[in-house]
Amino acid sequence: MPQITTTEQLTSVEIDFYNHEIYCGQKLIARITYDHNDLTQPWVVEVNNQEVFRRSWYQKCFDDISWHYSRGFVPVQQEETPAATTGNEIMCEVARYCEIFGLEISDDDSIYRDGQQLGQVGCTNGQLWYIRASSNHRQNVASARNAVVALSGVQPRFFEDLMDKPFDLITRKEWLILGEYELVQDLVAA
Repeated sequence: MPQITTTEQLTSVEIDFYNHEIYCGQKLIARITYDHNDLTQPWVVEVNNQEVFRRSWYQKCFDDISWHYSRGFVPVQQEETPAATTGNEIMCEVARYCEIFGLEISDDDSIYRDGQQLGQVGCTNGQLWYIRASSNHRQNVASARNAVVALSGVQPRFFEDLMDKPFDLITRKEWLILGEYELVQDLVAA
């Protein structure tokens, strides 16, 4: 395997607190995930969806990836082929996320909150997109969840912040959203 020169640096892209992707330039090298069921070494390094090694904290995983990659010992990450999905499957997923976030979706794929239009979602040639009601600019997104989150105004870290909030300060609507949190995790994991 070829050796990396010292000018090439690995970078980490945080997907969320528990999931990171490690890149060398534009090339995906590995993923670091968190295993909630392991108390001693919960941070897992994966290449091609296979566990390579575990460590007790994230930084140790990143350092080990850097060391092993610079010496050519990390397996080559295969290019991911996106699953073939139809526009109908994607729009069903959008509808599920709308339900989770307490939004309504109309027959013309417009998304509403309390009767107010937030925007519209669609799928063209397998590419999911959304347009905010206040804009004519079409934004491409990678997933149904991302489209609904973008239109709903809920920040990606909203759930984690909500779980840290004192019980007596959580509103009724926040309780309802928090109650759906595990359902979102199940949809992502499936």
